[in-house]
Amino acid sequence: MPSVFRRLILWDYQRGVWQYDVICAIIILFIFCSPREWFRDQPRIPNAAEITSLPAHQGESEFFVEPELVNSIPEEKRIAEIGKILTARTRRVHTVTRIDPLPNSEGDITGYIAFTKP
Repeated sequence: MPSVFRRLILWDYQRGVWQYDVICAIIILFIFCSPREWFRDQPRIPNAAEITSLPAHQGESEFFVEPELVNSIPEEKRIAEIGKILTARTRRVHTVTRIDPLPNSEGDITGYIAFTKP
């Protein structure tokens, strides 16, 4: 009996034999039938990370804003609209003073930093 466990753990069976098929079936059953709680898997909240709070500096609050959110707003309305979105999400009134782009090494915009005053 110990050699059966040894062969099973070391995956010593050839493809096409029934033992190989049984092992594959067990793996597939484990993947699809194991409860989410075992792996602390949580459903994703859509758009949860569009805005992230950053540490405040010198009385200003800073927020990282995803580029898709900012790019969907016309440029002349960005400061006011981002202020409204921040106020709605944090339940505190935020006055956006400026929005700075964050470029990567190639110059592509990876996000924006919104500076606010309470």
